[in-house]
Amino acid sequence: MAKRLTIVKLQPSHVLDWWGFLGAGGESLDKQYPTARRVVVEPIAALQRRSVEAQAAPWWSARRWRGERSDVIAEGDEQAGAAQLLWANMMLHAARDPAAVMARWHRALAVDGFVMFSCLGPDTLKELRELYRRLGWSTPGTAFVDMHDLGDMMVHTGFADPVMDQELVTLTWTDPAALLAELRTLGGNVSPQRHSGLRTPRWRGRLMSEIGALAGPDGRVHMSFEIVYGHAFKPVPRARVSAETVVPVDDLRAMVRARRR
Repeated sequence: MAKRLTIVKLQPSHVLDWWGFLGAGGESLDKQYPTARRVVVEPIAALQRRSVEAQAAPWWSARRWRGERSDVIAEGDEQAGAAQLLWANMMLHAARDPAAVMARWHRALAVDGFVMFSCLGPDTLKELRELYRRLGWSTPGTAFVDMHDLGDMMVHTGFADPVMDQELVTLTWTDPAALLAELRTLGGNVSPQRHSGLRTPRWRGRLMSEIGALAGPDGRVHMSFEIVYGHAFKPVPRARVSAETVVPVDDLRAMVRARRR
């Protein structure tokens, strides 16, 4: 995502780093836009506290001497129409309602501002999903949204010219136990359809054996992760033609300013 920032000519003065602690994009954003105000938006109090601690510059940093730090706010407290860039790295797949999140992004952005996001796609852990299907077990993880459906959501939300693409990344682990341990930290075993009770040691042994059989020639367990990327702009609002049309004052001002430019 950081490499893709170079293709955008707009130099934002106000950046929203959505779910910034988990996205870990602060360093890249500060490097690309050193004079911009970066506001970190977090969904829960625990992540807000972590982000506040993470924003504190080390004692030897010039940023600390100058008193520079990023603001941290709760999701829902962002200022409408203030940001020129909204950055959301690897968080949308964790949202219960992606379309509702996009609507919040649209509200937070200024006209001509842009959003850049990445998330997991449906081919993530396809080897593990296929293993569960073959054995007749319930799904091991949540279903991720296809990039084309995400693009449609952006259009319906009001974004213009969404560009979507994806890449497939293969990660490897030394053994099945290491794989399962990391998937737990990633939330990879979270699904409303997962088995509701405790499994037996015999079942776990079968799982470990089946995952071990997926090891490649190097002896390591391989799993695929689909990374979906998207970006789009917030266009000048258009008044809808109907028998009675209501246009907010802020939208009228934005249309007038755009026409003058």
